[in-house]
Amino acid sequence: MTERELKKSIKEISPIDVYKLLPRTNCGECGFPNCMAFATKLVNGEVAIEDCKPLLKEENKQAYSKLKELLAPAVKTVTIGAGERLVKVGGKYVMYRHEFTYHNPTPIAVDVTDEMDDKELEERIKKIEGFSYNYIGRTLKLDMVAVRSVSNDPDAFKLTVEKVAKMTDMPLILCSFNPSVMEAGLVQVKDRRPLIYAATKDNWKEMAELALMYNCPLAIFAPGDLKLLRSLSRTLLEYGVEDLLLDPGTFYDEGLSDTINNFTMIRRCACKKGDELLSFPLIGTPITVWTSGEISKEIIQWKEAILASMLISRYADLLIVHSIDGWVILPQVIWRFNIYTDPRKPVSVEPGLKVFGKPDENSPVLLTTNYALTYFTVESDIKSANLDCYLLVVDTGGISVESSVAGRYLTADTIADAVKEYKLEEKVKHRYLILPGLAARLSGEAEDTTGWRILVGPKDSSGIAKFLSEKWPPKEGEE
Repeated sequence: MTERELKKSIKEISPIDVYKLLPRTNCGECGFPNCMAFATKLVNGEVAIEDCKPLLKEENKQAYSKLKELLAPAVKTVTIGAGERLVKVGGKYVMYRHEFTYHNPTPIAVDVTDEMDDKELEERIKKIEGFSYNYIGRTLKLDMVAVRSVSNDPDAFKLTVEKVAKMTDMPLILCSFNPSVMEAGLVQVKDRRPLIYAATKDNWKEMAELALMYNCPLAIFAPGDLKLLRSLSRTLLEYGVEDLLLDPGTFYDEGLSDTINNFTMIRRCACKKGDELLSFPLIGTPITVWTSGEISKEIIQWKEAILASMLISRYADLLIVHSIDGWVILPQVIWRFNIYTDPRKPVSVEPGLKVFGKPDENSPVLLTTNYALTYFTVESDIKSANLDCYLLVVDTGGISVESSVAGRYLTADTIADAVKEYKLEEKVKHRYLILPGLAARLSGEAEDTTGWRILVGPKDSSGIAKFLSEKWPPKEGEE
């Protein structure tokens, strides 16, 4: 059994183990009241070691090193880029997200080539930069640009990298197997810390020299040959290159099963067997489907979308794609968002009193929970109907209406507390509160607890506009 196999997994580390290595000054610089609270957050992966400022002092250097070793993930974290837009890849502790939260969502890089003219290059960069989608309150975007050398001409590649660097500050991947071409591009972005793609059995030494010279992470490419991939990893580590990424090859059609199997085997070796030579982030390249003989562009895009989603699930830490069309990209960023949410914590919004349109003292007051999907669905229906109203968002721990009623997270008491906390009586002169139809069973008890009259609204928020047109303002004695 290796030394790594003897280490405790992150799931077995107690906050006490971490607390013993902290300064234990309870200074509060981390934003938490004491060191034990910080230790608990650290074990859960919710904060970084560097958030403890006293731990970074010289006198605590040894404790910092021990803590880094104790909390080291099974898959190393590698940083690509510099400045505010750098990305972190890897950093996985376990194979399956139900065991422990996945960190560092898979960056999606879209390619450009050194054979594109200025207009095409500029338009493509604008599309990559401009892609944005609001999903339950979160803005989903693309992450990187992969500059590919198609010409194999150092001058052409150098010029393209220079242009791209001026057009965007997104992290870059420089793609060429020719060390001379690669260096020509690296010279233009030496301060941007791009990913060098890629080292092979034929060029590994030259690429290693470039990685060390320019302090850049380096990808290893060994398609379909895990033994070679592992051997190159050992060689490059011994050569002094520490920030590595692994590309075992992305095959489509009849090779799809081999692709998924290879990614799974590598991740299993890292997480279950502690194989340090395979404990690096994995690169998936759905872009390879564009090399197929398929004539239909739509079918190629469809295959690329399927391949990308499968690789996000099994276990790609970085993707390189070609298609920029929304119907191909949107499913990927939404799926990525869902995979990388904490399975222990529902996605929620801040509770409070939300204002829509220009409500006055006679405007209706509706109620919902702070489960993000529920809230943003209700918000969308209210906005689309151009309603002037108040929406009381009750803290149910991020649980939906029906579930929070069943689980006693949404009760007459929590409703009464919210009415009082957000001072509804100061906003409107009436005393009517509209509950969601799925919370109808709380109406009687809520009236007794709040002192407000309760109206039971529709079960689906799409019916709010019709409900208000028929029931608001309420007639005397109407419930």
